[in-house]
Amino acid sequence: MAVSSMHAVNVIGLMDFIDEVITVLGESGAFHPDEVNNFYPDVKNFTHLKIKNSYAEPLTNLKAALNQTKRSFPLRDVSDFNPSYDELESFSNSVSQEIYSLIKEKNLAREQLKSAEHNLSIAEHFAGLDMQVQKIGQMRYMKARFGRLAKDSVQKLEAYKDNEFVDFLVCTEDKTHCWGLYFAPIDQIEKVDKIFEGLYFEPTDLVGEDATPSEQIESYKKEIPVLEQKAKDAQRDLDEYLDDNFEQITRYLSKLEELYMYSAIRSKALQHSNSFIIAGWIPTKNKKALQKRLKKIKSVEVDFSDAKEEIDKCPPVKLKNVFFARPFEFYTEMYGVPKYNEIDPTLFVAITYVIIFGIMFGDLGQGLCLSIIGLLMWKLKKMAIGKILFPCGISSMIFGTIFGSVFGFENLLNPMFRLLGFSEKPIEVMASKNINTIIFGAIGIGVFLLITAMFLNVYTSFRQKNYGRALFGTSGLAGVIFYSSMVAGLTAEIFFKTHVMTVWYVLGLIVLPFLLIFFSKPLSGLVNGDKDWKPESLGGYIVENIFESIEVLLSYVTNTMSFLRVGAFVLVHAGMMLVVFVLAETVGGVGYWFVVVIGNAIVMVLEALLVAIQVLRLEYYEMFSRFYSGEGRPFEPVKLSVE
Repeated sequence: MAVSSMHAVNVIGLMDFIDEVITVLGESGAFHPDEVNNFYPDVKNFTHLKIKNSYAEPLTNLKAALNQTKRSFPLRDVSDFNPSYDELESFSNSVSQEIYSLIKEKNLAREQLKSAEHNLSIAEHFAGLDMQVQKIGQMRYMKARFGRLAKDSVQKLEAYKDNEFVDFLVCTEDKTHCWGLYFAPIDQIEKVDKIFEGLYFEPTDLVGEDATPSEQIESYKKEIPVLEQKAKDAQRDLDEYLDDNFEQITRYLSKLEELYMYSAIRSKALQHSNSFIIAGWIPTKNKKALQKRLKKIKSVEVDFSDAKEEIDKCPPVKLKNVFFARPFEFYTEMYGVPKYNEIDPTLFVAITYVIIFGIMFGDLGQGLCLSIIGLLMWKLKKMAIGKILFPCGISSMIFGTIFGSVFGFENLLNPMFRLLGFSEKPIEVMASKNINTIIFGAIGIGVFLLITAMFLNVYTSFRQKNYGRALFGTSGLAGVIFYSSMVAGLTAEIFFKTHVMTVWYVLGLIVLPFLLIFFSKPLSGLVNGDKDWKPESLGGYIVENIFESIEVLLSYVTNTMSFLRVGAFVLVHAGMMLVVFVLAETVGGVGYWFVVVIGNAIVMVLEALLVAIQVLRLEYYEMFSRFYSGEGRPFEPVKLSVE
């Protein structure tokens, strides 16, 4: 539950050496640039560098050309590759031109092939026409129209038999249409065209050549294989070029991406006269190596300061967790990273999320399936959620064993328990005598976790030197005493019939902490050393805080009651599986196992989704609200993402 130690970095030097400084900072892969005025308030005489990123154009041109190839070029570490700008630009231009040339040849061949295939498909519809198409189009007194008519439209031509020019010469037919042509004198063609248009005649273009359609078909059949080979050759030439130059393209592309990315550092720098200032952050472990490289550059001065001394500048945060908790950084970052001097809740989330998920989804068989699915999502699809589902599935298996549930079979593990010396399984979920135990157990888990969250808030508050919140806040020491005393007192009175809610108990452990919470704002201001800690009007403050106090009391109750869902889902799981088995027994025979398998799959998917969401809700709304703000800045170093 920690964040990586950071140091602030300030680099000052002459403009002649800024590119060298930026390269060193970028190659470190650990420099997070920041606004200079965040470190130096008085920068009115400084200006932002107004220098165009010269690497933008060659990078854009090269990427545009490579995108046309539909090939991927993974970025690599090229820190040892340092070509000049002229070399980068020349390479980008030459490769782009060569790729565009090869793509043009490929596209031309494909267009010619597509055109020939289209013309063939049209010509085949007029195979029965023993006339040269070109000569038909050159007739002086007659006009011809090629196309197709629906078969029912052909039948409707009978209605125009009195018009000698309304006739359709059928060449070929398919299932729905007749293909052919009609003729008409020049002075009658418009009238005839309107008639055929009303019959939904669909004209088509038949390429006019000095040949009959049958002769054209033979010509196209000979031409198409030649064009197919031409297209294959063009694609092969492109593939060979990319294969032969793959390593070189990858290196130059990676270098251009790297140098372009370094512009993020340049954009943050400020210039005054012939000098520049660059400010940012770097992990403490990278400090010495960076300092050593920067000191080798002439005229450059480097200053480091511990981020603990620069809290007011909001240092960026890099999470650092053990392997078990690391996948749960996904949930922490989704809510918001911690401030630099705030506790990292990832380990807390990892432990509580896995345990609560296992309780709510307690089934040995379904938990095993969930673990396998999570493992496959993690290993095959590289999905972050898969790393979370895997331990959650294991937790479900553990609690499923305690509940004695395997794919909904509640008695399958009974022989194992007898071998271990138990007369029955530890917890019979569906037994009426255990329902209250499960419900109150869920509330007990909630009370424990809420008190833990409050103590985390106390620790964080002291760490941030916010002593008022640590002592008097609703989740401070006063809140811990008030809440735990109320819970302990009511539990003793109601369930153990022990009278502990005496006058002194109530006054000392309930009323007094509540008053401290009620007056937390002025008391916090007083202990934190604020000059204006006194409220403007005591009466006004009291009236205003009466309503806030009601909200505080309700929050204690609602946060606690929210954990009822933990016990509820234990019962819901058993209930849903009971329904599945009732349906299976109703179907009977072979259908019994079909219903059991399908029912298990539906319950597993539906409940896993619901449980995952509900546990996350408990983390965010019930626990995080007590001790965590998530208002920090993520550490985002200028770094090339290599594969």
